[in-house]
Amino acid sequence: MKDLGDYRKSYEKSELLETNIPEDPINLFNRWFHETEEFGGVDEVNAMTVATIGLDGFPKSRVVLLKKFNEEGFIFYTNYNSEKGKAIDLHPNICLSFFWSSLERQVIIKGIAEKTSDTISDNYFDSRPDGSKLGAIVSSQSEVIPSRDFLEQNLKQLEKEFEGKEIPRPKHWGGYLVRPLEVEFWQGRPNRLHDRIRYKLQDDFSWKIDRLSS
Repeated sequence: MKDLGDYRKSYEKSELLETNIPEDPINLFNRWFHETEEFGGVDEVNAMTVATIGLDGFPKSRVVLLKKFNEEGFIFYTNYNSEKGKAIDLHPNICLSFFWSSLERQVIIKGIAEKTSDTISDNYFDSRPDGSKLGAIVSSQSEVIPSRDFLEQNLKQLEKEFEGKEIPRPKHWGGYLVRPLEVEFWQGRPNRLHDRIRYKLQDDFSWKIDRLSS
């Protein structure tokens, strides 16, 4: 067994203080997102972990790509019939998390997921390359398949079928909007005394801001 006890790092790149934060978490998320983009060192700034409560009662996490965020929340797209989609339908309370190592930052979002409108899903699907559109149709996501060749042969068949034609969005594929209830911002600091600021949504839709111990 490999001992990882000596893996240590001193976090010293920034700080997160109450004197320099906005009243709502979306504005702070927007600031951090663009600072990470500008700083570099992260291949996909919009990569996030989505954690759901599975049909078997176990939590499960996987990385997906954030495609939009605004004052309503955070949007990603997936196959509604996938393991992830079925889990969200049963337990819409989910968690999103971002880890931006280049700036020693994490963001953890608790929220409730709901399907986006057909219009939003259609508009995003139409913006995708044809290969990605066909991939969404051909993949029965999370289902057991006999081989890789099975997928590739089905894709070739679809390519012939839709050659020169518009590719419609399948009804089992679309977006989820995650409306945040809590958003925690984590900034690494020296000596493990990290900054943790939590925004918690109140009944009047204002945000209560608390500092959490590291």
